[in-house]
Amino acid sequence: MLVVISPAKRLDWATRDMDVTAPAMQDDAVRLAKTARNLTLGDLKALMHLSDDLARLNRDRFRDFAAEPEAEAVRPAALAFAGDTYQGLDAASLDADEMDWAQDHLRILSGLYGLLRPRDAIQPYRLEMGSRLKTRRGKTLYDYWGDDLSKALNAQAATVDSDVLVNCASQEYFGAVNPKALKLRVITPQFMEDKGQGPKIVSFFAKKARGAMARFVVQNRLTDPAALTDFDSGGYAYQPDLSKPDAPVFVRPYPET
Repeated sequence: MLVVISPAKRLDWATRDMDVTAPAMQDDAVRLAKTARNLTLGDLKALMHLSDDLARLNRDRFRDFAAEPEAEAVRPAALAFAGDTYQGLDAASLDADEMDWAQDHLRILSGLYGLLRPRDAIQPYRLEMGSRLKTRRGKTLYDYWGDDLSKALNAQAATVDSDVLVNCASQEYFGAVNPKALKLRVITPQFMEDKGQGPKIVSFFAKKARGAMARFVVQNRLTDPAALTDFDSGGYAYQPDLSKPDAPVFVRPYPET
């Protein structure tokens, strides 16, 4: 099976001793970076609701974005993104064999790069999928990517002989995957916390759990969707009474702080 996750706004640019691969959609990233490079600081602030400092930082990133970047300017995607999901994924602790499997079965949805493998070399950037960046293809990044992400996922699924996609991405990012063009069964796990008044989704914990589920798929080389219900990282347990066939629900007691 394949599993997809979202990127993160925050980056970890520590030096990594890992061979990197070229993003399959690098030409698209260059094209979008050129479009964003033409925006004013005010445009960037409005586009992604940034402060003045963050707008300047990302203006400079788009200005410096290279079609063929130097080795010191890039990092492997799964290690470069930081944040809740990537705490759960903890890609830095995966061994070489696990990273090899992840390279074929784990994908990161990206507003700039489209679809990334864990070892794909990325340059520092910020461009949320929900951004209303106007291009020749339309008014938003959803318009820009169209069917491309679905087709790429279909092709990779065929390569690894799978017909199942585990969606551990946010709604913002998975919304860029056109369901009409996607030929895969989509399973979207849900993670909830229970304070005693009934289970509820808590965004911070759910993001971390989605990363942990992606890690679970990778480490166990899952091929059978039924095996997803064995997920118990962080104290979560599968709840069959709350679940649907393509929406398994996992609940745990609300963590004490």
